[in-house]
Formats: sequence, C-alpha cells, structure tokens
Amino acid sequence: MTAAAVVPLHELPELVVGDLALAIAPSSDRTTIEITVERDASLVLKAPDGTTIERATQFVIDKRQWVYRKLAEKDALTGPPITKQFVEGEGFAYLGRSYRLTLTDQVAGVRLERGRFHMNPSQVDQGAAAMRRWYTSTGTQWLRKRIRPWTARMGEDSIDVTVRDLGYRWGSARPTEGPQRINVHWAALQLPPSLIDYIVVHELAHLHETNHTSGFWSTVARLMPAYETHKTVLATFGKNIWLGTVTGNWE
Repeated sequence: MTAAAVVPLHELPELVVGDLALAIAPSSDRTTIEITVERDASLVLKAPDGTTIERATQFVIDKRQWVYRKLAEKDALTGPPITKQFVEGEGFAYLGRSYRLTLTDQVAGVRLERGRFHMNPSQVDQGAAAMRRWYTSTGTQWLRKRIRPWTARMGEDSIDVTVRDLGYRWGSARPTEGPQRINVHWAALQLPPSLIDYIVVHELAHLHETNHTSGFWSTVARLMPAYETHKTVLATFGKNIWLGTVTGNWE
C-alpha cells in the first residue's frame, strides 16, 4: 500500500490527476464521490470524509472521458464576459426584456418604471452593486410567488428561495433537516421566465437527489416534461448574461 493510500484527501487544497486539477470541497457526511464542472469550467471534487487520495485519483481516472466531454461543452458555451457602463441608454435585462437606463435625480437608488431603469447619478460610481441589490430585492419577491406552483406539484407545503451571488452557478440547493430552501443567482433574473422556471425546477429536484442521477432527471422531467429544450436554450442565453462586470475603473 502506498503512502497516498492512507493520506486523507481533504488535507489537500486540490487534486491533480494528469492534466486535470480539481478543487477539493470540504468534507461532509456524503457517501459517494462526485465531480462538479462549474459554469466557468473549473472542477470541484466532492467526497466522503476519510476518502484517500488513491481512491479519489482512481475515481477521476475512471471519469476522465466524462470530464473531458463536459469541459468541451463548457468551452462551447463560455464567451467573453459581458460588460456594462452606467451611462444614459445602457441596456439591462429583466425577465427576458431589455430596458434602457436613465440617470435621474428623481429616484434614490434604482427603479424600473415606465419601461426604463432609473438610477440616481450618485449611484453611478457603484452602479454594479446598486443593480445587484435591485435584482436581489426585486427577484426575491418575484421568485417567492413564482415558486409556489412548482412546490405544489412536488407535494411540498413550503420551500423558500434566496437570491444571491452564486459565482458561475445558476442555482444551488441541498436537502436539510429543517425548512427547505433553494438559491438562485441574481443574474438569472435577466432570463425569460420559462428559463428561470427551469432553474427553479432543477434546484427543487436537488432537494430530493443531490447528484445528477437518473432519478434526479426523472423528477425534473415529471415537473417539466420539456426541460431538455429549456436546458439547451439556457446554455445559449448564458453567454449573454451580465454577471456584474463593468467597463471603466468604478469598481
């Protein structure tokens, strides 16, 4: 038995297997090993507490072709970052529609009314933060109503939804002992409602199955029979979503 066989995996910040580098997620009470390919094409390895480097390395080797295939899909979908300027007439999307920006002293922060986004000029230097706060606040209210029919179809009484910055993930969810909750990226509020619904359904399914097993996709299909179409369209829309990047030196 090699030394690597008895070294706990979670003592490493990352595991390198050939040309693949995988960040190690914190240990948990999970019972299976999983590789997650994030939206930015980074790799995360999730493993049970006590997993050895040898076991994890062999798992990555066995999954190498799957990882390469997923990375190829990510490369095809990853475009240059979308940037914005906080100037008169700049466009910002909400629920699939684009609205122009107007700078006006008549609002305190950010407001969407009469077909335009309105922002106080004093907010321009921190415009991205101001817009994120607006998407988070408005999106939370919208999603808490939007999620109700989906939770009803799952036979759940109440599942909360939180809007937050999730990096390069559209959403996240994990079953807990107490009240259940899903998380949705604030940037997802730029998408058409049907695509946001797909994200919601995807995360709701994760409350029953954390991994992308056949059972997971069966749950998604039961809730949303046309999910494969939404999944494909979402991948295309994802290349044109603003994640908070600005031009200039404001932030």
